Amino acid sequence: MKLYIGNKNYSSWSMRSWVMLTQAGIPFEEVMVRFDALTPESQFKATLRSLSSCGKVPVLVDGELVVSDTLAIAEYVAEQFPEKMLWPVDKAARAQARSLCAEMHSGFTGLRAHYPMNIEASLPEAGALVWRDQPAVRADVARLVAMWQQCLEVHGGPMLFGDFSVADAYFSPVCSRLLTYGLPLPADIAAYVQRVLALPGVRAWVEGALEEQDFLDFEEPYRLSR
Repeated sequence: MKLYIGNKNYSSWSMRSWVMLTQAGIPFEEVMVRFDALTPESQFKATLRSLSSCGKVPVLVDGELVVSDTLAIAEYVAEQFPEKMLWPVDKAARAQARSLCAEMHSGFTGLRAHYPMNIEASLPEAGALVWRDQPAVRADVARLVAMWQQCLEVHGGPMLFGDFSVADAYFSPVCSRLLTYGLPLPADIAAYVQRVLALPGVRAWVEGALEEQDFLDFEEPYRLSR
């Protein structure tokens, strides 16, 4: 299998699938497509559209099969590697995990818009200003805290559903954002964030992001240079 991803420092969607595969020990070839720009005529878009009409990362290629979208990739990989138990075994827990991933997939627009992923950066000052001025961001974080606390209480940790699952991979970019912008978190949620960031698959992604040294101004609204 080949997984096409964007820059590790910025691409939260790519991170989800990459962490899922890496943490589960599923072999794949990484193909990084640099974010030269996100305009229709960019090399990034041209490369991705040669694989999938959506023109977005990540894209999983398995032989002649092309799978785009992180949820579709998660479902495909889970079916191909059932022994990895990427979704919880319990039916009710599995349904809840899928619900949480779907909510992350389509929601949390305030958090996404105002706190773009930037693994290399430390931006607590910008984070504090946005936190003060953007009620949608505060609402999104409150929802995250509530859903994570409920999962950790019911399933006992250390991950959301006990063992590592797609859900933890799906929220790993959010954990990175919470750290980058220094957002206020209850102690139990801060501890969960640190456990996610300590996962070998997440650490490997972060190490790759730090090695890139590729400043893209259109991805960094809070900085003019690095």
